[in-house]
Amino acid sequence: MTIEDFLAAVRGRLIVSAQAYPGEPMRHPETMVQIAEASVAGGAAAIRLQGIGDIRLGSARLDVPIIGLWKDGSDGVFITPTLRHALAVAEAGAAVVAIDGTRRPRPDGLDVAETVAGIHTQSGALVMADCGSLGDAVAAAAAGADIIGTTLSGYTGEREKVDGPDLELIAEIRAALPEAVLVAEGRIHTPAHAAAALQAGADSVVVGTAITHPSTITSWFAAAVASA
Repeated sequence: MTIEDFLAAVRGRLIVSAQAYPGEPMRHPETMVQIAEASVAGGAAAIRLQGIGDIRLGSARLDVPIIGLWKDGSDGVFITPTLRHALAVAEAGAAVVAIDGTRRPRPDGLDVAETVAGIHTQSGALVMADCGSLGDAVAAAAAGADIIGTTLSGYTGEREKVDGPDLELIAEIRAALPEAVLVAEGRIHTPAHAAAALQAGADSVVVGTAITHPSTITSWFAAAVASA
């Protein structure tokens, strides 16, 4: 898939992230791919999947682009943290490999540019850089990342974790990188949030928790009922 093909598929449309956390009842490739299939039926233009099993099954069953990642660990750089992880994600069938796109040290000692180059030359997959700040985004674009995401805003210590999407960061990245393929991700919990992210300058929007994570959605309602 070329970046032009990807942009044509997702521009102005919704990407759904279907993930479950370790130990949860839904943590199974079949379950996650069924959720992904339901999301596509509802209008998702692409799906973001975590884990080699989920990606492999999703690539066999879904007719939309898959953004794949491999979370290894829970602190620091853990979203597809090394080139080895990235190549495994591509081999499993992801058209786009999502990596930690921050400027933090990576476990294998490679920088983002070396990781992106390795993915491009050894797999042909596109690369989505999950960034936490404007500095990350500018550096990732310079490193050759095909897609810039705001996934890590509020989680790396560079920016405050706001309630909802970081619309300010989206606008800053768009102003600094007018030609970039920019995907808004992170704390997009309502349709209004999604629309605002597009209006701030994103080409597409990823929604995960608010669509595919019933434990969290239930907790929102349970807390509201308890406080009523």
